[in-house]
Amino acid sequence: MNVVGKIFRMTLPASLGVILLASCETDLKEVDRIAAIQAEEPVDISQGVTVVYSDSALVKAQMTAPEMRHYNVEKPYYEFQKGVTIIFFDDIGAETQRITSDYAIQKETEELTEFRGNVVITRADGSIIKTEELIYDQKANTFYNHVPIEAYFKDGRGNFMGSSFTSDASFENIEVQNSTGLYIFEDGEGPAFR
Repeated sequence: MNVVGKIFRMTLPASLGVILLASCETDLKEVDRIAAIQAEEPVDISQGVTVVYSDSALVKAQMTAPEMRHYNVEKPYYEFQKGVTIIFFDDIGAETQRITSDYAIQKETEELTEFRGNVVITRADGSIIKTEELIYDQKANTFYNHVPIEAYFKDGRGNFMGSSFTSDASFENIEVQNSTGLYIFEDGEGPAFR
C-alpha cells in the first residue's frame, strides 16, 4: 500500500471524528443559545391558578387553570398552555354557563381572549356548544368565531351546526352563519302542515 493510502486510511476516521465533534459543538451551542433566550423571556409562571372576578362584591366569574403565564412584553398577554375553565355566575351566585378549552390567550392591549382546542360552552339549562375556536371581545362584550360550531339542545331534542357564530356575552342571542339543524317536536308543538 502506498503512503497516500495509509494516510487516507488514518486521516479519514480522524477527519470524520473532527466533523462529528464540530457538528455536536454547533448543536450544543444552538441549544445553549435557545435556552438563554428562553431564560431571558419576561414571563411570570403561576401553577394551580384560581382567579375570582367580582363586581360590587358579587362574584361574576371564576377561572381555574393548571398553569398561567404572564408575558411582560410590549403588548402584554396571559397564556394558558395547559387549558382553562371559566364559570360565570348570575346575581344570586347560580352558575349560568362555563367555558373550557385546551388552550387560551388573553391579549391585554387588544382586549381579546382567544380559546382554542376542544372549546365547550355549557349553559345552565344543559345546552352545549362545541367548537375549536372562541374569541371574546371585551370592548364589545361579545363572543364570536370563524370555524364550525355544533350546538346541542338541553333536552336532547335537537342540534344545529354552522360555519361560524356571534353572540352576546350571556349566549342568549346567538347568530349562527350557514346553519343547519334538527329539532324534534312533541305532539302539539311546531308548525302545522296541511
